[in-house]
Amino acid sequence: MPTIERSVAVQQPVEKVWDFLSDFTTTESWDPGTVSCERVSGDGGVGTVYRNVSKFMGREVEIEYTAVAVVPGREIRLHGRTGAMEMEDTMRFHADGDGTRVDYIAHFEPQGLTKLVTPLMAPFFKKLGDDAAVSLERTLSRL
Repeated sequence: MPTIERSVAVQQPVEKVWDFLSDFTTTESWDPGTVSCERVSGDGGVGTVYRNVSKFMGREVEIEYTAVAVVPGREIRLHGRTGAMEMEDTMRFHADGDGTRVDYIAHFEPQGLTKLVTPLMAPFFKKLGDDAAVSLERTLSRL
């Protein structure tokens, strides 16, 4: 299972960073692969469903994400699903002096025939993680 793990640190209070990132629709502003993201149902807590459209290896893919764990100010975990992939995205928030460190972990579980090409996708996943970390740090620094 491919996994992306990145940490970013910014000079913003954890409450401000949490308020921004716990609204998963903000992925449009920090995730280079996200084309659009809308809340379909829920209030942002466990069970909230988001419809995300992302560019994935050159094509647009619709992903349904459901919040499966929300610990205010500390952690949000979402489960995503497409026909070819299941994903679990976790963001953990840590006060770091006057700033915040965000640990971002994304697990990808290929389904069906996608499992056969997964070893060839390693460079894509690395670039995906690197680009997202750079954009996330830049976006959070501007809050």
